[in-house]
Amino acid sequence: MADDIVIRQLGAADRDAFFALRLRGLQAHPEAFGQSYEEALERGPSQHDAMLAGTHATSGNFLLGAFSSAQGALHGTVGLMRETRHKERHKGYVVGMYVADEAAGRGIGRALLSALLTRAAQVDGLRQVMLLVTSANVPACALYASLGFRVYGTEPDSMCIDGVYYDADLMVRFV
Repeated sequence: MADDIVIRQLGAADRDAFFALRLRGLQAHPEAFGQSYEEALERGPSQHDAMLAGTHATSGNFLLGAFSSAQGALHGTVGLMRETRHKERHKGYVVGMYVADEAAGRGIGRALLSALLTRAAQVDGLRQVMLLVTSANVPACALYASLGFRVYGTEPDSMCIDGVYYDADLMVRFV
């Protein structure tokens, strides 16, 4: 990873930068996210306020950002959302993984996921981290596999974007 990148938990002050980067990701790579660009605009940035508040970070609900230490620009994000049902509280889900195209190939995605997994391992009672990735997204699948995630199933036609269907791999890593 580039030396000028700092990974830290996102907070309320990061709301505008986070939402702007999320919108860029939704627009540039719609097949990589469950939410559409239009849905995000409709719901607005306030949909992320609870996660950005950080009040449940220690219990496994947080957002991380990769910032340039020089300009302070946000280049990537990833989140962890813990299952709320009692019988499934041992699970957490990777959400919103995105690195801006201009920052790709610098190890930022690996650094974000590594930081997420380090924090996940410290969450009391959290046993596994799961994610869903478009099967055709070979670079993302390879990154996840290199960090210990393994495919446990494939959901056919997981998403439909403009009449095109995308399969998704379900992956898990035990912490």
